[in-house]
Amino acid sequence: MNILDEIIAHKRKETEDRKSLYPVRLLEQSIYFATPCVSMRHYIRRPDKSGIIAEIKRKSPSKGTINAHVSVERVSIGYMQAGASAISVLTDQKYFGGSNEDLTTARKFNFCPILRKDFTVDEYQIIEAKSIGADVILLIAAALDAASLKSLTSFAHSLGLEVLLEVHTREELEYSIDAGADLIGVNNRDLKTFKISLDISRELAPLIPDSVVKVSESGIESPDTIMELREFGYEGFLMGQNFMQHGNPEKACKEFIDELRKRQKVQ
Repeated sequence: MNILDEIIAHKRKETEDRKSLYPVRLLEQSIYFATPCVSMRHYIRRPDKSGIIAEIKRKSPSKGTINAHVSVERVSIGYMQAGASAISVLTDQKYFGGSNEDLTTARKFNFCPILRKDFTVDEYQIIEAKSIGADVILLIAAALDAASLKSLTSFAHSLGLEVLLEVHTREELEYSIDAGADLIGVNNRDLKTFKISLDISRELAPLIPDSVVKVSESGIESPDTIMELREFGYEGFLMGQNFMQHGNPEKACKEFIDELRKRQKVQ
C-alpha cells in the first residue's frame, strides 16, 4: 500500500466516525453554510493578483514537520496582503497536522477564496467544507474513479463550491476531464513516489481545455518557473512548502511576489 492508498483508507474511516459526531443537520446550521462562496477562478484571473494559491501546511508525509506552530491568522492575512490570489489550507490532521479550525480561522480574517486541501471521498466532506467556510474543494483523480469524480463535482456545485481537480498523469486527466471541474491542477509531485518534475505540467498543459483554469502544483521554487509555466497556459500556482519552510511564511510570500512583479515589468 502506497502513502496515498493509506491516506484514503484512513480518510474513509475518519469520515464515517465524523458523521456520527457531527451530523449533517448540525453542519447545515453553520453561519457559513448560507454564505455565497468566493470564486477562485475569478480571483486567479484578476490582473491585480499574482495567480499564487498560498498554502498553510504544518507538515507532510514526505517532508515531516515543516512549520508546526504557524499562526494561521497572521500568515493568512499576510498572504493576501502580499498579493496572493487565494489561500489553501490543509485540514487533514493525521498526515498534515491541519484541522478544520485552521480553515475557519483563515475564513474569519479573509474575504478571499479559500481551498480546503484534503482528501475528499464522500459527499459528507463537501458539506463539511461548506460549513467551515471553504469556497473550493480538492478532488484527486488518483483516489477516485470517473463516476465518483463527476458525482462529487456535481454535488459540490449544488452547494455553490468550486472544484479543483488534481491530476498527475495523462491517463488521470483523460478519464477525469469530463467531471466538470472549475480548475484542473497538475501536481508535479507524484503522490506515490514523492518525486517532483515540472515536465508533468509541461506535458499535460496542451491537453487541458481552455474552459477551465490551469493550475500547476508543487515544485515551484522561483518566479522564473512561474513565468515559464504561464507560457504553457497556467494561470494558477499552488505553493506551500516554499513559503512555509520560513519562520515568516507571509514575508517569504511577499518577497516572492514582489520579485515576480519585477520580472513581469521587465518582460
